[in-house]
Amino acid sequence: MAKPIRKGAEEARSQLPELLTAAQQGRQTIITRHGRPVAVLAPISASGEAHGQRSLLPLAGSARGLYGSDSRATLRRLKDEWSR
Repeated sequence: MAKPIRKGAEEARSQLPELLTAAQQGRQTIITRHGRPVAVLAPISASGEAHGQRSLLPLAGSARGLYGSDSRATLRRLKDEWSR
């Protein structure tokens, strides 16, 4: 597999069409915030969706502890950040 592409969040947002094309071609993109990886944009074949899995239940609790003690405030801040 090719080395993943690495993009900052703002850059990834502005280049989403190109990153989706890269995903269709089998490339993964690691999306970072302040230099730290926070998400991966990957080909659908790398997910359970390609194997008939349609539920997010296997991911339940997978982000536990990532948002500090006040997850509501963090989610509010992230929503505000992405709605700009």
